[in-house]
Amino acid sequence: MKYIDEYRDGKLGQQIAARIAAEADPARSYSFMEFCGGHTHAIARYGVTELLPQNVRMVHGPGCPVCVLPIGRIDQAIELALRRGAIVTTYADTLRVPASGELSMMRAKARGADIRMVYSVNDALKIARDNPAREVVFFAIGFETTTPPTALALQTAKREALQNFSVLCCHVLTPAAITHILESSEVKDWHKVPLDGFVGPAHVSILIGSRPYEGFALQYQKPVVIAGFEPLDVLQAILMLVRQVNEGRAVVENEFIRAVTRDGNAAAIQVVAEVLEMRESFEWRGLGEVPLSALKIRPEYAAWDAERKFDLQYRAVADHKQCECGAILRGVKRPTDCKLFGSVCTPESPMGSCMVSSEGACAAHYSYGRFRDIPVVAA
Repeated sequence: MKYIDEYRDGKLGQQIAARIAAEADPARSYSFMEFCGGHTHAIARYGVTELLPQNVRMVHGPGCPVCVLPIGRIDQAIELALRRGAIVTTYADTLRVPASGELSMMRAKARGADIRMVYSVNDALKIARDNPAREVVFFAIGFETTTPPTALALQTAKREALQNFSVLCCHVLTPAAITHILESSEVKDWHKVPLDGFVGPAHVSILIGSRPYEGFALQYQKPVVIAGFEPLDVLQAILMLVRQVNEGRAVVENEFIRAVTRDGNAAAIQVVAEVLEMRESFEWRGLGEVPLSALKIRPEYAAWDAERKFDLQYRAVADHKQCECGAILRGVKRPTDCKLFGSVCTPESPMGSCMVSSEGACAAHYSYGRFRDIPVVAA
């Protein structure tokens, strides 16, 4: 295949779906979690679920970096801008994530905080160079995919002795989160989340390769198929997972061979290792404290570490009591199980993090799937 349309060919999609239906054992059910938010978006947008037989279920995972940002971390960024007078820079979706005190970074901006949307960390570096009398903080979020640019920016700041620039590092790691999900009591209780395998993330795997998933595929006997973001990628990955389950295998397979290798991007991995190191623990929205699941800035770059520079103290904050984002991120509930979904919680006025980004399970279902839930009434 050479062109994007070929990865969205409806006839080919129906053929793969027919193959899934033919090979899925009608006497059993299959539950596969797509970890990545990009896959969640693609499944909703292209109606992949409607092509699957009833006994093959897709479970939405916590693979949206905006969705898993805990309130306490957003509160830190707001504090830097609203109370410490710093220029805080971040990506667009982050601005709308609900924080404590009915605030978000966008609402804090409306109150006078100098919070700016940037397209990349390089934009934040430029703002720091252009405003030497102001402290400029880059609120760094994302999985392994967005981590190398942050590391390179820290190297640049150190090389240029850019003392008014720092990074509030909230980068999180995919394999640790998947392991945490498999270790949860909800997954071990098969009646709650009967996970049979995972659709592995695409962009993350381009960076880290397929090797990091091999350990827990073997340890937990859960197959993993890394897939691209197009609908035919996802359907082919589901077919590969069905075949593994039927054959009693649990290995890592790579459907996304056009972009993913076993060892990933060695240069990017190296630059991250030089600048960042593992945190002992980090809170994920919906998952709680997850050991060895995030990165922090090494001591050699302490002068550009916002947590050290401003002596920030982390305080965990509970989500809105009626918001089901936590359970949705763990795959325990679906967006429509939340009483707030589609009423007071919409993409225009999100109450929970899953409704903010287009890759969030609630936002994807609101945009593409909510009308399918309305029962058809015969005329």
